[in-house]
Amino acid sequence: QLQLVESGGGLVQPGGSLSLSCAASGFAFDAYAISWFRQAPGKEREGVSCISSSGINKDYVDAVKGRFTISRDNVKNTVYLQMKSLQPEDTAIYYCAAGPSSWSAECKYYGMNYWGKGTLVTVSS
Repeated sequence: QLQLVESGGGLVQPGGSLSLSCAASGFAFDAYAISWFRQAPGKEREGVSCISSSGINKDYVDAVKGRFTISRDNVKNTVYLQMKSLQPEDTAIYYCAAGPSSWSAECKYYGMNYWGKGTLVTVSS
C-alpha cells in the first residue's frame, strides 16, 4: 500500500524543539525527492524544506534556515525534519510529499505525486 505517514508533531513552547518523521511505503522511495510543506491557519500551504533522492541536495525556505534540518534514510524509507528554536509562527500542519526525481540531485516543491495526511505542530506558551 502506497503511503506517507508523518509523525512527531505536538505542542512545544517557544524556543523548543521537535523532530518530525515521514515514513514511506509502497513506492521506490530512493527515486523520489521528498519535501516538507506546512499550512498555518488561514494561510496557504508553503514549501518548507526539500531533499533530493540521493540526499545530496537540500533546500530550506528563508524563514527556517538555520533552525530546521532535513535528512533522509533510504534504508528505512524515512525522511526527518529536525526543528529547533521554534516560534509561534511555525505553528501549522506539516505535510511530507514525494515527487519523482529527474536526477538524483533534484530538490523540488512541485510535481509531488504523493502526500501524507499531516501532523500538527503547535508552538505556544
